[in-house]
Amino acid sequence: MHSTILLVDDDNNLLSSMKRSLRNEDFEVLCATSADEALALLSHTSVDIVVSDQDMPGMKGTEFLQKVHRNFPETIRFMLTGQATLEVAVSAINDGAISRFFTKPCNMVDLGVTIKQTLEHKELMQQAKKLLQEVHKKNRLLKQLEETHPGISKVERDNKGAILVDEDHEDCRVLIRKINETLEET
Repeated sequence: MHSTILLVDDDNNLLSSMKRSLRNEDFEVLCATSADEALALLSHTSVDIVVSDQDMPGMKGTEFLQKVHRNFPETIRFMLTGQATLEVAVSAINDGAISRFFTKPCNMVDLGVTIKQTLEHKELMQQAKKLLQEVHKKNRLLKQLEETHPGISKVERDNKGAILVDEDHEDCRVLIRKINETLEET
């Protein structure tokens, strides 16, 4: 899975340093020097994680991350600030729905590890969602088969647990054909 990280800070030197420290990681790192630039980038680029500074001219990080949360809800949001106050933290968590809060100077190893863990978690959640959709699809098919052929989902077993099969082979062939046709339709 190709992942993209967006770093947002008005300090070009800090952005360059952060990007350099993450260069060997297995994800693309984009940079923006303002919230407006970042929002423009997000409008045409899929981004997995945004790491935003709080104190930027024009738009505070909390306001920016709130917009990201509203407009790009699948994008995970991290806050980075040199002014770690309780008010900023509460606003970032409540309004911007951030996942992590980092203070400056940020330990780049911690940031890199947190990004990797977050991306792994996101991928696992996406896989779980796909599996759940597949389970729902199979359950709908099973329900449809049960409505068409009542009792088809019932399994009879002997006293040793072996499945008992009805000896009417012609009915089984017809049923297998119908199941295959139903599977091809879905």
